[in-house]
Amino acid sequence: MADESLRDLLRSLPVFGDDVPEFDPEAAPADPLELLVEWLRRAIEAGVSQPHAMVLATADASGHPSARTLLLKDVTTSTADEPGAVWFASLSDSPKGRDLEANPRAALLLYWREQGRQVRISGSVFHGDRDVSERDFLARHPAARATVLAGRQSEPMPSGDELEREMASAREFVAVNPNFVPDTWRSYLVQPHSVEFWQSAPRREQRRLLYSATENGGWHRDMLWP
Repeated sequence: MADESLRDLLRSLPVFGDDVPEFDPEAAPADPLELLVEWLRRAIEAGVSQPHAMVLATADASGHPSARTLLLKDVTTSTADEPGAVWFASLSDSPKGRDLEANPRAALLLYWREQGRQVRISGSVFHGDRDVSERDFLARHPAARATVLAGRQSEPMPSGDELEREMASAREFVAVNPNFVPDTWRSYLVQPHSVEFWQSAPRREQRRLLYSATENGGWHRDMLWP
């Protein structure tokens, strides 16, 4: 083991087992977000760890990319009046919020290791209604709300007594003002331009189904080479 290179060690690791769900692309619905909801529900029912953990990739005005993992908040399917969307929440003055103001496009990735599945989404980003943002923030634990109010996301954190004073002040503020929501808390929705479903299979027989948005509001489907 001591003489084994990291490359060899990584190549020797198991990837997926044989006990993964079946995926029949021919039976997939016309709307990719309907299939996303179906896969999410199956992941939850199967006990997949953190099925709502989602990677969000953004880029600033200069094209410098950044990615982080956050929580999927909702998936809304298309109606006669509204296109479908994938939802998350954050501060508008955070690094990702500033990226999205400068370049309102994003890529999302959901990965369910236990089922050998991933979903890749790219699309345009919009602000959700203010009432959605408020409900989301107030659903957070009071300690989480206090952390948002005390801190400046991704900025250096103070230490010692200063940190405790700021946190104590924020906790007291939340206790006295339980319905307060900062103006900078935003719900965001991604309206997809493309959605790809990837399913592993025994003997590496991967299946990749790509939905691409059409100009008339529908979807074109392609099977992709692994």
